[in-house]
Amino acid sequence: MRPKVQWRVRWESELCVADHVELSEFFRKSYGPTGAFNAQRFQDNRSWAGARPEVRAIGYDACGVAAHIGLLRRFIKVGEVDLLVGELGLYAVRPDLEGLGISHSMRVMYPVLHGLGVAFGFGTVRPALENHIARLLGRQGLATIIPGIRVRSTHPEVYLDLSTSRLDEALVLVLPIRRSISEWPTGTIIDRNGPEL
Repeated sequence: MRPKVQWRVRWESELCVADHVELSEFFRKSYGPTGAFNAQRFQDNRSWAGARPEVRAIGYDACGVAAHIGLLRRFIKVGEVDLLVGELGLYAVRPDLEGLGISHSMRVMYPVLHGLGVAFGFGTVRPALENHIARLLGRQGLATIIPGIRVRSTHPEVYLDLSTSRLDEALVLVLPIRRSISEWPTGTIIDRNGPEL
């Protein structure tokens, strides 16, 4: 039997130190199996990787944090068009709950995105996850996957030996919120104008 998960939507300013400590540990355990570097970003009780979220949907069960997704409103540039989106990121599920599904957290975020007045939700995932994401979100009509887009992001820290930005090939997820997917601008490069969430 699947454990009962209770979702809570929390503004970043509502989190206390204990929340950040708990989320930091959750992210280290969730991202650690994908590589030590991925878990390192959450050292020293840091509960964000790049940009800091504005709103978080946090799923709790009897063992603590079970799942998480963050949201940040920002202007991105798609081709030549500036567009206000709700960027979704920092998605994780506790390893013992794999299969809980990204679709659960997306459903929790839909009313939040509507309330914030953004036209679209936006996110990126690694190309290796295309089939997984298509099965969970695409078939259910929650999001459209747009392949073949390069996304420019800044690094969250400044390093003397690195460029201040990077350009990644990623799968772009677009969630139509207040506008239809047909109104998403065309372009082969998206400028995130900041670090990845």
